[in-house]
Amino acid sequence: MDYSIILKKAWQGYDSSKTIRDIEDISAMVSTNRVFKITFDDEDMVIAKLSHFGKFEYFKEDHRIIHSLCNNLLYPFENVLSKSLLKNNRVYIYHHKQGKMDAWVVFYNPTRIDQRMPRRLDENHIRKLGRQIGKFHKACSRASNVLPKSIKTLRTDIYALQQQLENNEKQFGSAMQADFLKYHCDLFLKNRSKYDVRSFDIMPVFIDWNIGNFSVTKDLELFSRWDYDWFRMSYRVLDFYFLSRVVSDRGDRTVFSYYINTLMEDRFIMFLEEYHKVNPLTANEIRFMKEAYRFFILNYVIKDGKRFFKEQYAEKLQAEAFDVYLPSVDRDFDAEKIIEALKLEPKSINLAPY
Repeated sequence: MDYSIILKKAWQGYDSSKTIRDIEDISAMVSTNRVFKITFDDEDMVIAKLSHFGKFEYFKEDHRIIHSLCNNLLYPFENVLSKSLLKNNRVYIYHHKQGKMDAWVVFYNPTRIDQRMPRRLDENHIRKLGRQIGKFHKACSRASNVLPKSIKTLRTDIYALQQQLENNEKQFGSAMQADFLKYHCDLFLKNRSKYDVRSFDIMPVFIDWNIGNFSVTKDLELFSRWDYDWFRMSYRVLDFYFLSRVVSDRGDRTVFSYYINTLMEDRFIMFLEEYHKVNPLTANEIRFMKEAYRFFILNYVIKDGKRFFKEQYAEKLQAEAFDVYLPSVDRDFDAEKIIEALKLEPKSINLAPY
């Protein structure tokens, strides 16, 4: 695929008065999404993201919600998010369709970056990050009422996986592996009801937090956040697994897997203690953390993994999903340990029949 042709067509549809001089691929090369730095003849610069993962309608919906969120977050988070370029007062998104190629492009103003957190955080970093994320989540939740509605839900994504399993279970491996996935889909839906997620606030969540996609000030206050591959309107609990990886004892890593054990580290419980002081959690939200992790594996690794991740990562992660990740969900996560540490009332399980 010649990305430069698509990017030039995309920009021509936005502002043909400016000529592109240089296109530099700055992608992380983990996913099939590509990110480019575009420089013009007059030295102006923009960032372009090109994607052919998922559905164009979802991509358009996500970026319009993010744009609205950018404009409705209040101080001190009013400038944290990367801003998309607008045309005729709407986020400009170019849809490229030619033969079998279906891709879409959005342009961003370059993000200002302050301090990068170290690969392995110390206690002071963890505690301050916990408070900052708690405040950021609270700000996002307050803005939720004025954001556009989203058609995506956790349930619709799991239903889509169940439908794929019914239509062609061979694409997921053996019959035994397909049955294993069906079991985990059913268990997710059952526990979604058990933990009464209808009582949880729905808010913007970015899911994929890592040391490389946000920056902080010298006082460790959240300064900027970019990279919106897995953005959705959902429950704040979906952010916690990746935040547990940020504060984990191993720290940030270039060779990665998605083990559940970071959710049980004392360092993550320390993070949650600080978060809880500024944005209180409930016992059912803590219990639902393992379901948020189960959903991440089922949806982003199994259902969409081959389209989102580069081939070598997709094969590795999907094999580990069957062998390690999914078997560990109900074995290795102990919600009651966290509930006790946060001194929550352990009485809020919804015992309504599934």
